[in-house]
Amino acid sequence: MAVPTKNIPAPDLVPVRRALLSVFDKTGLVEFAKALAAAGVELVSTGGTAKTIAQAGLAVRDVSELTGFPEIMDGRVKTLHPSVHGALLGIRDDADHAKAMRDHHIEPIDLVVSNLYPFEEVRRSGAGYASIVENIDIGGPAMIRASAKNHAYVAIVTDPADYASVINALEMNLGSLSLDFRKKLAAKAFARTATYDAAISGWFAEELQIEHPTWRAFGGRLDQVMRYGENPHQNAGFYLSGDRRPGVATARQLQGKQLSYNNINDTDAAFELVGEFDPARSAAIAIIKHANPCGVAEGSSLKAAYAKALACDPVSAFGGIVAMNRILDAEAAEEIVKTFTEVIIAPDATDEAAAIVAAKKNLRLLVTGGLPDPSAAGTTAKSVAGGLLVQSRDNAVVDDLELKVVTKRAPTPAELADLKFAFRVAKHVKSNAIVYARDGATVGIGAGQMSRVDSSRIAARKALDAAAAAGLAEPLTKGSVVASDAFFPFADGLLSAIEAGATAVIQPGGSMRDDDVIAAADEHGIAMVFTGVRHFRH
Repeated sequence: MAVPTKNIPAPDLVPVRRALLSVFDKTGLVEFAKALAAAGVELVSTGGTAKTIAQAGLAVRDVSELTGFPEIMDGRVKTLHPSVHGALLGIRDDADHAKAMRDHHIEPIDLVVSNLYPFEEVRRSGAGYASIVENIDIGGPAMIRASAKNHAYVAIVTDPADYASVINALEMNLGSLSLDFRKKLAAKAFARTATYDAAISGWFAEELQIEHPTWRAFGGRLDQVMRYGENPHQNAGFYLSGDRRPGVATARQLQGKQLSYNNINDTDAAFELVGEFDPARSAAIAIIKHANPCGVAEGSSLKAAYAKALACDPVSAFGGIVAMNRILDAEAAEEIVKTFTEVIIAPDATDEAAAIVAAKKNLRLLVTGGLPDPSAAGTTAKSVAGGLLVQSRDNAVVDDLELKVVTKRAPTPAELADLKFAFRVAKHVKSNAIVYARDGATVGIGAGQMSRVDSSRIAARKALDAAAAAGLAEPLTKGSVVASDAFFPFADGLLSAIEAGATAVIQPGGSMRDDDVIAAADEHGIAMVFTGVRHFRH
C-alpha cells in the first residue's frame, strides 16, 4: 500500500537561510562557502569540511551544536540524528510537521551540499577489503536522499560542478531557489546515490563470486552529450562506469573533433581486438569499420603491420578506425594518414607521430597508457525490451586452449601460427564469422551473415577484390588458413573455404555432423583443429 499524501503544494521559491556542508571532495568548497556567506546564508558543517571553511576565515557552526551530540566512532556517526534529518524531511507547510520541529527545537536546513566517500576510487586502487568497506558512505547518502525527497523545501547539491549555477540562481531569485531548480538537483542526487550503490553492490557480487545477484545495478557518470546516436534522429550520451580497463573510455584524446557514438563503438571494438596481440611478440594493427575488422595483421613494425592489414580490404578501410598494440611512431603515422581515417588509438604516441597526425585536424588521436587484458574477467550488458542481458566477458584466449587435431594431417608450424592468429581475429568478428589468414595477416573476412557458407564466400570474394586492387595474379586466400567462430553445421562452408585456397582450418567443433566435416577435410588433405570454444559475437 502506498504511503498516503497530504497534497500540500510545494512553494515555488524557497529562501536559503541555512546550509549544511559535508563533503569529501573539497574542490571549489571555499569559494562556494564564501559566496553563500556573502548571500547571508548561515553555514553549518562537519569535521574536515568545517575545518576547511573556518580556516578560510568564515563563520561556521559545527553540526554538533545543532544536534547537541558530538561526532562519535571516528566520524561514522555525526549527521544521523533527528535534528538533521528532521530539518531535512519536515514538510514546513504541514501543521503537524511544523509543530514537531518547534517542540524538538529542530531548525530547518534549506540547502545541503554533500558528496560521498570515494568508494569507486578506493575500489579501483586495489585496496584491501577493510579499506573498501570503510569507504562506503552512510551519512552522506542518507542526507542526500532525505534532501532530494523533500525537494519541495530543500535543495541538494552533490556535484562541485553545480556550485556556480546554484550561486547564479540565488542571485537571480534574491536569495531563493525555484522549485524547478530544486527538482533538477534532486534528480541528479538520486542518480548519484543510485550509481554509488551500484558500484558497491557490484563490488560485493565480485568479491563473493555471485555470478547472478538477485538485483543487478549498473551506473555511470555522463562524460559527454553527443550530437546524435547511431543515426541523426537518435539522442545519445556517453557514460563512464569507472572501470579502468584501458580503452576508449579511459583514453586521452590528443587531438581531433569530438568522438561520435559510432566512433566510440567502433574504437572500442578495434582496441579490444588489438589487445589480443602481445606487443612483446610483434607489432599488430587492426582496422575496424562498423565494429567489424576489415584488416588485421602482425608485423616487424607498425608500418609493416599496417600495410598488411590495409591490403586485406583497402576499400572498407576508408573512414575506418586504426588500433595498434605499440606506441604510434612517425613512420606508421605517415602511412596511416595517407588513407582517410576517423580515429587512431594506441597505448601512446611519439611527439613526431602526434605532429604528423595533427596535420589532419579532424582525425582523432587517442592514447590509453596500456592495452586491455583479453583474459581478464568482466561483465557486459545489452538492453532488450523490458530487461538486460548480462554475461561475463568472452575472455577465452586461443593460447590457453587445448587444441585438438582431428584430421589425418596435422597443421605445419606455420599453419598453426596462422590458425591461432585467425582465431584471435574471429573472436572479434560479428557472427557468422569466417577469417582467412596468411603470414600473420587477414586476407579475407566474412562477417554477420545468416549462413556460415555465405560468410565464407563473401570473405573469398573480398580477397579476390583485394588481389585485383593490388595487381596480384591470384588472391592471398590461396595457401591461407581459415578460422570459424563456431562449428560448421555442414561441410559446405568448409568446401567453400577449400575452394578459396585454404589449407588448414580452426573451429570449435561440436556439430552433429562433425564426422562429415572431418571426412571432407581429409578427402582434400586439409588439416583441421578443434578448439572446443565458440566465439559468437552478435
